[in-house]
Amino acid sequence: MPPRIQTQRVSNSVLPYLSPNTSTFVSSSSSSSCTSLPSSTSCPRRTFSSTPAAQTRLRSHMFEWLNSEGRKLQYHEPNVYKYVTNLKDLGKDSMGPEQLSKRPFPLNQNFVSEPILSEEMRAEIYKRVTQDKKSVRAVSIELKVDMRRVAAVVRLMEMEKAWRSQGKPLALPYARAIQEMVPTTRYSSDPRDQRPHESINDLPVHRLTDPQIFYPVSESRQFTRVDAGRVFSGAPRLPNSTVEEIANDPSTAISKATQKPHLIERVGKGEQETQVLQPADARIPHPYLVAHERDSINKPNERNENIKRFASRLQEEERVGAERKQAAEQRRENRTQKVNPEDSRFEFRFTDVVVSKETTGADGRGYKAPGRRYGVPSYERKKGQVKIPTRVNV
Repeated sequence: MPPRIQTQRVSNSVLPYLSPNTSTFVSSSSSSSCTSLPSSTSCPRRTFSSTPAAQTRLRSHMFEWLNSEGRKLQYHEPNVYKYVTNLKDLGKDSMGPEQLSKRPFPLNQNFVSEPILSEEMRAEIYKRVTQDKKSVRAVSIELKVDMRRVAAVVRLMEMEKAWRSQGKPLALPYARAIQEMVPTTRYSSDPRDQRPHESINDLPVHRLTDPQIFYPVSESRQFTRVDAGRVFSGAPRLPNSTVEEIANDPSTAISKATQKPHLIERVGKGEQETQVLQPADARIPHPYLVAHERDSINKPNERNENIKRFASRLQEEERVGAERKQAAEQRRENRTQKVNPEDSRFEFRFTDVVVSKETTGADGRGYKAPGRRYGVPSYERKKGQVKIPTRVNV
């Protein structure tokens, strides 16, 4: 076996912090171990020192920078996020918070701090939706915030109010610190001065557009977005009369697709049946902004009339959407049979289902029949499963 490591001698600087018995034991054991070694071997000594580290050149440069240029970062200023990249612009009165750089790391220009909503903006969104009874779509257009974010803000504000009423603590200091560290989008009472928070009309990627298709077209033919959607869907070309009608009045065609989606042509058979891919003007979150921009270009001198037409289109869209939801709810109620026995606090609801080849599919697990659950475990009530919603329905 290898020899055991001998106990090292402790310096006298530690002995005052030890008890008398302990110090005697340590010193005696050390001396005994040293006496057992040959005379030519010296006992190693481990020293405990509190001497500060040597001042290097880099440390000198760091403190020199902190006492000169970096002094601007020492104290916090309300509503101003201080980054190293903004040191030259922090003292200028002409530089507003919106004009400061959003890149906090000088050596990583690809990283950009995304802005968040200020407390005033969140309160205004909640007020317009809950008190003014405006739709999520209208609030999104007015404040230039995505519809999903508007719906999420309303839900979080409702949860915050519920927590306040229940006496639960809120992480307000953390929220204030985060708002002071990153750019924020503030609310402006003047709609013309309202800064956009994000892009609200991004086109979602459809699964039918994943493959690349080479489709030869003659030079004399006008190939539009409607034709491109039908090519991706594998649908035949529309008649010339329909193509000319859509080209002359694209706003009406978009309204038909958005207000009556059940009338959109379908292609395929069985489980592969799907709707014909609509043009990008009809699939964006706010299709009526395209019509409004088209009116502004074609009729630049009729600004007030263009705004009125846009408002009427938006109101018509909201009215049709509300009627469609109400009709779906009414159909669901008509299919449900309710039984409320006497002297019972329970209400039983029965819904008739049709189990056939069309509803269950070839494998017996079609989504239109309850047979799709057979043999598939449901984790709805299992413990430990994350039930946080991953999307916001608006």
